[in-house]
Amino acid sequence: MSRPSSRTFLERLADGVVVGAEGYVFELERRGYIKAGPYVPEVILDDPDALRQLHREFLRAGADVMVALTYYAHREKLKDVGREGQLEELNRAAVRIANEIAAEGGALVAGNICNTWSFDPADPITSGEVVRAQYREQLGWAVEEGIDFVIAETNDFVGEALIGLEVCTELDLPAMVTFASVQPEKTYDGYDYVDAVKRLADAGAAVVGLNCSRGPETMLPVLEKIRAAVDVPIAAQPVPYRTSAAVPAFESLESPAGRAFPIALEPFAHTRFEMADFARRAADLGVSYVGICCGGAPHYVRAMAEALGRETPASKYSPALDLHPVLGDAGTEAQAGAHEVMGTWSAGA
Repeated sequence: MSRPSSRTFLERLADGVVVGAEGYVFELERRGYIKAGPYVPEVILDDPDALRQLHREFLRAGADVMVALTYYAHREKLKDVGREGQLEELNRAAVRIANEIAAEGGALVAGNICNTWSFDPADPITSGEVVRAQYREQLGWAVEEGIDFVIAETNDFVGEALIGLEVCTELDLPAMVTFASVQPEKTYDGYDYVDAVKRLADAGAAVVGLNCSRGPETMLPVLEKIRAAVDVPIAAQPVPYRTSAAVPAFESLESPAGRAFPIALEPFAHTRFEMADFARRAADLGVSYVGICCGGAPHYVRAMAEALGRETPASKYSPALDLHPVLGDAGTEAQAGAHEVMGTWSAGA
């Protein structure tokens, strides 16, 4: 299949920061197309136009990559919702839709694999073969439909991440491998996060880094250590929520009403200004792939892309509060003030 972009993933990375956009399952759940809990992307088959629209909004907002929505589209998760018989149909359709929309703006297309919940570090050989078979299925179909590279993400185990990378290598695909960082210091199989990504870089990953779990303030310090430890490009796709040193991962956030994750996170949401500030800080740190994960939405992506100096198709409709009938010039001052406040907050004041 012909590719929508004539420039490869590695060539784009060499040219400058690549803007990513994820959070598909969270955003489509908010829109009423995915069930919270299993988070299986049934929308691909049930309402494909809803997925097309979200891809298109991310593209207009400045995303350089359309990620095929095959997160949690593996055999074990589809069993949970009784649709394992549609495994191939769902995976192929996801890549076709990503290709369709990517072609509208010359974007790259990423195949996607993720944590399977099948890997057992106590029995890495047997469980690893189960994982390997699932990845081979998904990526085999993705290659036939046409992808530029693979995002292997939300890894909790180094062992599982290495299997994903091995399958990508078998298929001669560049891989961006990122870890979730739910625990304060280490992966679930006991590797410091810096050591974890270094192992993947040494094993041949094209890009390594972090995604999900942590918001900007708890991800950036780890990214700084990663940048100093590896020679390959690094990636950062945080969640747009206020995590802290006390609560580094959004899965543990609690409000007065109780547990916030996954569907009561609104009180902790960042503004677009804060995510724009993250994009600038990450780029200054030397992050080559700057994106967003669960909770991501087009307005965040546009703000982040603009913070990196991009003018996007959606920039035509970026805020102009000076034209507001009530706020007028005060709106412009308020917006400038918001930028200043967010910059102060991000500096740790």
